[in-house]
Parts: sequence; structure tokens; C-alpha cells
Amino acid sequence: MDLFYTQEDEEFRRRVRAWLEENLPKEPLETLEQQRAWHRAVYEAGFIGMGWPVEYGGRAARPMEQAIVGEEMARVQAPPTLNPLGIAIVGPTLIHHGTEAQKKRFLRNILTADEIWCQLFSEPNAGSDLASLRTRAVLEGDEFVINGQKVWTSGAHRADWGLLLARTDPDAPKHLGISCILVDMHTPGVEVRPLTQINGSNEFSEVFFHNVRVPAENLVGELNAGWQIAQTTLSYERGGNTLSRVSRYMAVFNRLVEAASELRRDGRRAIDDPVVRQKLGQMYAEIEVLRYGSLRILSRLEKGIRPGPESSITKLYYSEMEKRHYEFVLDILGPYGQLIEGVPAEYAMKEGVAYGEPGSWAYHFAYSRAGTIFAGSSEIQKNILGERVLGLPKEVRADRLQAQQAAKAQAGGEGGA
Repeated sequence: MDLFYTQEDEEFRRRVRAWLEENLPKEPLETLEQQRAWHRAVYEAGFIGMGWPVEYGGRAARPMEQAIVGEEMARVQAPPTLNPLGIAIVGPTLIHHGTEAQKKRFLRNILTADEIWCQLFSEPNAGSDLASLRTRAVLEGDEFVINGQKVWTSGAHRADWGLLLARTDPDAPKHLGISCILVDMHTPGVEVRPLTQINGSNEFSEVFFHNVRVPAENLVGELNAGWQIAQTTLSYERGGNTLSRVSRYMAVFNRLVEAASELRRDGRRAIDDPVVRQKLGQMYAEIEVLRYGSLRILSRLEKGIRPGPESSITKLYYSEMEKRHYEFVLDILGPYGQLIEGVPAEYAMKEGVAYGEPGSWAYHFAYSRAGTIFAGSSEIQKNILGERVLGLPKEVRADRLQAQQAAKAQAGGEGGA
């Protein structure tokens, strides 16, 4: 595992910093047109989809270079680019599993954000147990007819396309009857209903499908092989580029140190309290642990090894860590950490410190809860690590027993024949 940057990496970092110093927006990007213009500027600079094949709009760059770009953009709290799900999840999935026609049709438009994507996986009764999904796709001639509901779909309200998991064989064991299909979100019968969250945003939506007709050529991979494709998708979502998270978390940490240096309790600065200093030290150490875990993943990517079940280590670690850190923020800042608006400037979270978006400590405290649920809850990550990484006995579940009984019955029937 490589834990240090090479001279080549540092030279590339200097080029990225120079570009950001010259091109970083000076004012908030308030409209979709402004956000799209920023995205295209970053793309034209060669900083989006860098590791993708050249023939599809990428630069075939090393994973470390893409990670450095994410790290530097997080360091200066640059506005986020558009189409994060398309670039980080859908694109890599199509590169690995899509047809040549699908790659030529979609990949470049994903990079340029000419088409925005969402991920249509979770359902009201199939979140952590994703294989229990009920949305149906029935093949009629050269079209799939889709009916069902998805929920907690990020960015669906402005998405042009969605990567859908649907059940295509209701009689097969639940993991074996699922297919992956590309859906035009403007197709008649697609209904998007935004959901208002506890933090006031409406990033998530419900999506309903009413007899939605999709060309059969939009099937990704083989029919009923969607679960295997979903594992590729989820591994990128869980592992991802966590170095940029390290930079964001460190920016939050530095701002908290500043606020604790200003806040006075019982006649002294909060930061002079030994308990506060101990917790700040722990916070810093945990961020550094994430940094080295991220470098471990990058080392594997540099060797051409795709993310596997071990990506759940990183996902479990950063989501639980983020929740602890914002609980600690509220412990230190008290009522100033609980206000959405009206926080005195000396204690407030500065605009852009977390996730490149304006917000308050309370806003991000509320959002930190979501991290332990999306991309597979913490409990699911522990199951994956126990079963697929550590090799522990699998959890006893009714669906697994049914699959085993079906396999035995089939084997017995074939033996009798």
C-alpha cells in the first residue's frame, strides 16, 4: 500500500491549485445555468472523468490524479459539479457492463452534464434489503413495461435519466430475478414527487412508474443479472473518492477549532477545556485514519483492482464518524450549534465549509444521520464485512433457506432424470 504522494503527484497538485486560484467562482452559483457553466469549465480543464477511457471523453488518467482533484476542490470549498451520481456511479457501471452502443450514447453526455442521472434503487420496503424490491419490468416485444415505486432517490427532480433495478423474473430467488435498465425520466408515466427533509432541503424524491415503456435495448448486461451489476454500482458508491471527504472533514474540524477558540464558557475559552481538547484530538485522529484508508483504496485502484466488499469498511467508518463529529459540535457549541439561522458570525459554520454548500452546524448534524443509511445502512455494512471479508458464517434468513431448498430440489430432479 502506498501512503505517500509521488513527485509527479505533487506537481499535478500544483497545477490543479493554480487552475482553481484562477477559476474558482467568486459568488455563489444560484441557478442551474451557473452550475452547469462551472461544471463545463471543470470538465474542459480535464478534471472530470479523468480515469475514463479517452474514446468516451475521459483522459485515461491514474485514479490518484482524480483523487487529488477532488481533494483540492474540497480544500478550497469549491462549488460541487453537477451529475455526481452519473460520474461516480452510473458511468463506471456502464464502462464495465454496458454495450458499446450504450457507452457511445451516454458516457460523454454524463461527463459534460448535458444529461443528469439518478439512481433508482431503494423502495419503501426494499432499502437495506435491496433484493426485496418489487418494481416490475415485464418484457413485451421490444419494450419493458415498468410499474412500481422508488424512494429516497437523490436528484430525481432534475434528472434526465435513471439507472433502475427492477424485478424481471418474479418466480426466481430474489437476488436472481432482478435486471438493470436505463430509464428516460421524461418518459410518459414517470412521476417524481420531491420529499422535504428534516434539514429543510428536498434533495430526495419518490418516483412512481405507471406503465412506463422503455426500449429493451436499454437493458444493462444480461436479463436477470442486475444484482451482480448492482454490486459494481454499490462498491463505487461505498468506496468512492473518500480523499475529498477527508478534505471536507478537515475543513469542518479547522472551523470548529476557530469557533471553540472564540466561545467562552465559565470565564474561559471552550478550547482551553481539557475535555474539549481531548475530543478535538480524537476528531483529528479519526480524520487521519480515514485519510490512510482512502489511500489504501486508491492503491488498489492504481493496480487496476476494482472496489470490492472491503469498500464497506470505508463507508461504515466515515458515516459513523461523521455522525459522532457533529454530535461533538453540538456538545461544544451548545445552542449556537442548534440554530439553523441567526448564529453569531464568530461561531457559525462558514459558507462552503461542508460539502461545498452553505449551511449551519444544525443542518449538517441532521444530514449526518443519512450517511448511516444511504448506500446500505451501517448494519448492512457490518454484515457484508463479516460474511464477505472476514468469512464468518452467513446470517440465517428465510430467503436464503428458500434458495437452498430450491437448489437442492433442482439438483435432485436433475439427478433423477
